[in-house]
Amino acid sequence: MAQTDTIVPVAPLEVAQRREKADAPLRRETVFDIRDLSVEYGKSPAVKNVSFEVYRNNVTAIIGPSGCGKSTFIRCLNRMNDLVPSAHVTGEVLYHGQNLYAAAIDPVQVRQHIGMVFQKPNPFPKSIFDNVAWGLRILGMKDNLQDRVQRALEQAALWDEVKSRLKKSALGLSGGQQQRLCIARAIAVEPEVLLMDEPASALDPIATTKIEDLMHDLKENYTIVIVTHNMQQAARVADMTAFFSLEVAGDDRYGILVEYDETNKIFTQPSEQRTEDYVTGRFG
Repeated sequence: MAQTDTIVPVAPLEVAQRREKADAPLRRETVFDIRDLSVEYGKSPAVKNVSFEVYRNNVTAIIGPSGCGKSTFIRCLNRMNDLVPSAHVTGEVLYHGQNLYAAAIDPVQVRQHIGMVFQKPNPFPKSIFDNVAWGLRILGMKDNLQDRVQRALEQAALWDEVKSRLKKSALGLSGGQQQRLCIARAIAVEPEVLLMDEPASALDPIATTKIEDLMHDLKENYTIVIVTHNMQQAARVADMTAFFSLEVAGDDRYGILVEYDETNKIFTQPSEQRTEDYVTGRFG
């Protein structure tokens, strides 16, 4: 039987030690180094030749028009595309220098360390407590279960709203509360990275503001990558922004990375005309 590699760089103790050491303002630690990443579904390209780095304790936004491969890209970061039979990924996704697509890497372990929150809140038809405890139980992290659940709900800014009804169904929560519950479920297993695919697109403005405020708080302990169609949201929450555009070549339509830089520069002084056209609303 082939030996399975261990995702060594994200052991909880090591992550905790790293978080205790405050980096100098201009120093950046690379979490992901994406190199020439391409994805095809069957024979149809979805994303081509994407390369950039994602930095620790930053919020990195992925923006661009519909169909440019934003969701496909973010799902590469924790190998969610493995669940799509027709998906084929080439290139490298280095996570602390370790290629997540190496043959012996266990994708289930990858997803333990790199959690994901989806566009539509998807709580399980279980109690609020059992939703948060689900991943902990699956992974055998059952010690101090009550404390772990409470800590996750506190980090997701939901504890005060649900602490008196933990045994009630999560389906009775509002949409915004359900999304924060899904965030609590994702961070309960102590990942280092949190991926968010349009996490506020189905929410009202008040709930959206709570999610954005939560991202500001969470980035102290997590590295966050968010896909968003809302450019104002990207401008509000992101430290770094990657602009993807749609290329058309014959019958093929696929996404490419046009520009990646600090968010303020992307929105005020972009280097590429296509970026300026998109952020100013001329197209897209």
